[in-house]
Amino acid sequence: MPIYEYLSTKPRKSCRHCRNPFEVLQAMSDKDLKTCPECGRPVKRIISWCRSNVMETSEAHRQVESKIKNYEASGMWSHAAELADKHSEKVKDKSLRMRALDNYRKAGYDTDTLSKHADFNND
Repeated sequence: MPIYEYLSTKPRKSCRHCRNPFEVLQAMSDKDLKTCPECGRPVKRIISWCRSNVMETSEAHRQVESKIKNYEASGMWSHAAELADKHSEKVKDKSLRMRALDNYRKAGYDTDTLSKHADFNND
């Protein structure tokens, strides 16, 4: 069942409930509310803002992430680091760059030298 939003048609003469938008869970077949359930004053249904955050990743990105994870699970830290480093440059992902530095560290590289060359401010 969808959630609909309603608002008073006369905000200055409305109660605290309908002065601001309020939500009502209704079946799609239900008729719109005509009055506020609290004070009985006229209300109208309003268009709600979409509040969603969907982040999709490409199939190529998922494959690279999977390959990095497999390298890490196998203890192939330099392979994981190199792949994560290259892919982080391509997709401008700071967390992936940090993961690459961590994998370089696990592979025995001097990460102080590497982190000096990594530019974290240009992204």
